Amino acid sequence: MGRDVIAIGGSLGAVDAVKQLLRDLPPGIDAAIFVVIHVGARGKDLLAGIFNEHAAIPVSTATDGEQVKAGRAYVAPADHHLLVTDGVVRLGRGPRENLARPAIDPLFRSVGMSYGPGAIGLVLTGMLNDGAAGLTDLKRCGGVTVVQNPADAVAPDMPLGALSAAEVDYRAPLTDLSSLLAKLASEKAGPAAPVPDDVRLEVDIALGRRVDPPTISAIADPATLSCPSCGGVLSQVRRSPPLRFRCQVGHAFTSATLAETSEDAVDEAIRIALRIIEERVTLSEKMAEDASRNGLDAAAAANRRRADEGREHAEVLRRSLVEKNASPIGSKLKTTE
Repeated sequence: MGRDVIAIGGSLGAVDAVKQLLRDLPPGIDAAIFVVIHVGARGKDLLAGIFNEHAAIPVSTATDGEQVKAGRAYVAPADHHLLVTDGVVRLGRGPRENLARPAIDPLFRSVGMSYGPGAIGLVLTGMLNDGAAGLTDLKRCGGVTVVQNPADAVAPDMPLGALSAAEVDYRAPLTDLSSLLAKLASEKAGPAAPVPDDVRLEVDIALGRRVDPPTISAIADPATLSCPSCGGVLSQVRRSPPLRFRCQVGHAFTSATLAETSEDAVDEAIRIALRIIEERVTLSEKMAEDASRNGLDAAAAANRRRADEGREHAEVLRRSLVEKNASPIGSKLKTTE
């Protein structure tokens, strides 16, 4: 048995990377290719047309229920997870993973589950680390794992995240990836491996399976953290790396994504507090002026003190925002979801 499926995931910089990959593939490659790029919920499904212009094989936007065919490439549509089960394309509306739908992890898990050693997973350039957990699960199912060289990537986070999460089989610069994928696809696949139950469960969640606390408890333990998407309780997924969390309705986050989201929430809270304090300073100043006009010197002095204290507090918050946004975490680029 050969390797039948190549799953590719990327984010920032990945559109150009995939264009080059598909252009440089040998036309006779005997594998189906699936591509997930973070396009956001309101994308217009233009990527397949962009890729198809110069690709060595036909490229189309994936359609739910279509049979997988070798020598074709399928691109995830907006706001749907792209999965493959038993040789059939499935589009899932399950919870977002790492703030994204489509997310890369569900694709990798599904091809690992369905094709085992016949699956190849490739992580391309991108921010944060979507794809790291899914690539690890694909390898657990017997598949082959490939990562773009981080030094060669527009955004090295995703390749670095994948490399730190698992023993990746191959790492190569973009210019070498097409020939490497063609070589791997032509080779005989390794022995079959059992599919872990947690991989099957997470594929079902991405497809839209009803999720409740008992479902999540099968793979994770409650943590004293709240979900930034819905406010529910997060549970820590037992299997790591990477360190991951899921809430009771299924939203999933790596620790890197959760930390980035938490930073955003802290920033917003500081800005709200700053606005409230500035409004109180303005009000105190007006109250001081009014008290002075009416000869209420003590009241005027008290309100001026409140205004001065408020300005001091506001300055502390402004400095905090400036320092946070100058830090590596504060300056991170955001995902598209």
